[in-house]
Amino acid sequence: MIRPIRLVRSFLTVGVWTLLSRILGLVRDVMIANFLGSGAAAQAFLIAFSLPNMFRRFFAEGAFNAAFVPMFSKKVESGQGAQRFAQDAFSGLASVLLAFTLLAQIAMPFFVYAMASGFAGDARFDLAVLLGRIAFPYILFISLAALLSGVLNATGRFAAAAAAPILLNIILIASIAFAHFMGFDVALTMTWAVPIAGIAQMALLWVAASKAGMRLTLRRPRLTPELKKLAKIAAPAALAGGVVQINLLVGRQVASYFDGAVAWLSYADRLYQLPLGLVGVAIGIVLLPSLSRSLQSGDEASGQDAFNRANEFALGLSLPAAFALVVIPLPLVSVLFERGAFAASDSSATAAAVAIYGLGLPAFVLQKTYLPLFFAREDTKSPFRFAVYSMIANTVIAIGLAPVIGYLSAALAASLSAWLMLWFLWRGARGMGAAAMIDTRFRRKIVPMIGASALMAVVAVMLVWLLGSYLTASYIRYVALALVVMVSAGAYAAAALGLKVFSLAELRQGLRG
Repeated sequence: MIRPIRLVRSFLTVGVWTLLSRILGLVRDVMIANFLGSGAAAQAFLIAFSLPNMFRRFFAEGAFNAAFVPMFSKKVESGQGAQRFAQDAFSGLASVLLAFTLLAQIAMPFFVYAMASGFAGDARFDLAVLLGRIAFPYILFISLAALLSGVLNATGRFAAAAAAPILLNIILIASIAFAHFMGFDVALTMTWAVPIAGIAQMALLWVAASKAGMRLTLRRPRLTPELKKLAKIAAPAALAGGVVQINLLVGRQVASYFDGAVAWLSYADRLYQLPLGLVGVAIGIVLLPSLSRSLQSGDEASGQDAFNRANEFALGLSLPAAFALVVIPLPLVSVLFERGAFAASDSSATAAAVAIYGLGLPAFVLQKTYLPLFFAREDTKSPFRFAVYSMIANTVIAIGLAPVIGYLSAALAASLSAWLMLWFLWRGARGMGAAAMIDTRFRRKIVPMIGASALMAVVAVMLVWLLGSYLTASYIRYVALALVVMVSAGAYAAAALGLKVFSLAELRQGLRG
């Protein structure tokens, strides 16, 4: 049986590294906002950078790993052919992505138009095409890195895979500082740094996998029966991943017709990615191989415990974060981003999107606990079907409300469709047996979690009111915001203890782990 403390320790290992990566990503975006604001160069870079990342989630982190990790985990559990299977998958993925990268260089104008047709006819379009061609090879290196991460995660080694994304942000931050110091074009220098960061991430994970006994090398790809099975399982997940990316495309298309909105939504996305990275990504990475091993060995009780403790971890941290994003978005945005080329009007526009994204944060996080229930059973068709329904809702809301609320329709559509997707996942999981059932312990904690989060929100609003003048001052604003965050977090912890969301004994066990 999976020990709960061991599972929480794995969540925290991934979560801490991922949080550090998200913090560095926030620093990176603060620097982009400072030097580029929400202008044409910022929007062109953000679209160019999103292209390889979008296809990365489609090819590797989404479809491929959703199929690869359960199959590889079962081979590790049984001790039969794990190394050979990983090697074949590595070579096959590399060959497909190399061809796709070359094709993308030719089709880049089409890709940019598909991402942001509102750029057509102005300087943003040609710049985005140029930057997109430079950045796109990143998909080859980062997708192979994602496969190596899956290998490490499936063997219970989470630290290196969770730490690797930090390299991207360190290299991009260094490139911005270097460009500023040397007087180079900041957007162009950052873009050249993107594929370099991909190489660094892949190299780190390749070394880690080699030390773990999984030394993977490039060789002539061969279509084995296992790879055919992998492709068959991955195909629906690829379609589901494509649906998710269509949701993002719709949002960016809507934003591209409002000057500055691509940047505003991107900066807002960075803020809600902080808690999503700490909680949701950690759970998704740890829970899938754990559930796969439990189901392979027929241990439904262990699977149920892992699923429910993951839900507790998810809601216990995402709910207070969501409340904070909804009630105090402007102080968060203005203190973090408002300087240099990023004006007060940019802060207001970004804060409105942050509040709307905050409404959907718990749904985004809980999806990470429900999807592994399907993937661990090699069921990728059901999530695809649910994703299609969610995509339709997202498209109707984003496009339909754009004439009414402008670029904010993209954020609202994302949050509402996330809750719809979660509802479909919950309904679909009801027939999966004990492993997918909500236990009494978790059910009893839901209302107290909401209560503790609401109390924390009241404290946060009062602190912002009391420290209002300090939050707009020059350097003291950073101290003031830190005070708001720390006191609010303390209020949540005290309320959670008082309402028995968790106990001191559980905290001590978790900290020891």
